Amino acid sequence: MNADNTAPVNMLRLLHPLSAIALIVGIVIGAGIFKTPSMVAGISGDAGWALVLWVAGGLISIIGALCYAELCTAYPSAGGDYHFLKRAFGRDFSFIYGWSRATIINTGSIALLAFVFGDYMSTLLPLGAFSSAIWAMGVVVFLTAVNLLGIHASSKIQNWLTATEILGLLAIVVAGFWVDAPASGAIQWFAQAPAASQWGLCLVFVLLTFGGWNESAYISAELQGGPRTMVWVILASMIALSAIYLLVNVALIFGLGLNGLSQSKTAAADLLGLAFGPWAQKALGLFVAIAALTSINATMFVGARTNFAVGTDWKALRKLGQWQLNIGSPKPALLLQALISMGLIILGTQEADGFSAMVEFTAPVFWGFLFLVGLSLIWLRQTDRQTARPFKVPLYPILPLVFCTVCAWLTYSSITYAISQKAIHVSMWLIASGVVALLILRIRENSIDKLSSPT
Repeated sequence: MNADNTAPVNMLRLLHPLSAIALIVGIVIGAGIFKTPSMVAGISGDAGWALVLWVAGGLISIIGALCYAELCTAYPSAGGDYHFLKRAFGRDFSFIYGWSRATIINTGSIALLAFVFGDYMSTLLPLGAFSSAIWAMGVVVFLTAVNLLGIHASSKIQNWLTATEILGLLAIVVAGFWVDAPASGAIQWFAQAPAASQWGLCLVFVLLTFGGWNESAYISAELQGGPRTMVWVILASMIALSAIYLLVNVALIFGLGLNGLSQSKTAAADLLGLAFGPWAQKALGLFVAIAALTSINATMFVGARTNFAVGTDWKALRKLGQWQLNIGSPKPALLLQALISMGLIILGTQEADGFSAMVEFTAPVFWGFLFLVGLSLIWLRQTDRQTARPFKVPLYPILPLVFCTVCAWLTYSSITYAISQKAIHVSMWLIASGVVALLILRIRENSIDKLSSPT
């Protein structure tokens, strides 16, 4: 076991670059793009500035992707963020991250997306009072089984799901230009700039929609082609996502008008209905379910890699560090992830809106650790100069500092929102339980070392 590398030395590079792009795009494009355009349009109050905000969100995400490209190529590992934090701040600190990811960040995201899938599937085939939760748990079980079959099975399904997802978004783009005229009057372009507070609030929603690109770190050790390919995979994914999101927003503005977009709760469905009739409007529910399915599968694929990395670092958790080399699957890590995700789904049924509950639960922890990953890049540049860096983020340290500033601000904003919803205590208790788990783990490690040492 290599203490400095969370991935086995002989881990096979089985992931094709196109499958890697499909994985990243599939993680990012979730339910957000169907909800946030109307919010951004309503808050900004101007079509031109609304599009500028989406461009700004894309640029900020690309800056973050450049930072990750340096970390991924310098320290390729199935552990991703966990490995970067370990290299920068030590094993104990990275364990807290691994614990938080296993109990809050990754599993919370899976539960959130599963609720989206369940909500839309329940409109097509209701299964009783707990229909959404039943669908959610069913999809977690099914996709976990797919991932247990290995990297080839999960990546093939991901490729098809992502292709379907992109075709659906392109249908929205076509619909925007198919409609003869906006339904809600003339469109105003750059008539009035939003206030500073409105810029901030809009960017929260925009960056939420772009969230998930950082998961690219977890495939760096399995990608065919090595470090340079990793850089192009990350950048190609982010440029494609930025272009798709911008086109969708342009289509919604042209098809519905700014007022129509800002007042609609189901903007994409309304636009498809205007362009192609009621059948297309109803079909969107199935498409949103597919989008959620795509993100769940991709999130499961990368998320289990953190559990695996923790298992390779701690002797007491070595069962989590088991990897089936021939198929590229961390079986125990996937099973643990599924169990925790289903537990969170059960907890989510106690809330009025399972989706909102999971957002409040995960966002502060996600952005807080993303800020620390940004800091790790700066720290490792100073303390680990001897490591080869096939790619270096341009305009250093300006771009990493911009990324860290944005993450710090979003951490503050999400904490403030969670406090206002009286939801922050759950996340804090789970992080605190991680500290207790770390203390217990260290005691067990010492006991194992004493038993294994010669007397």
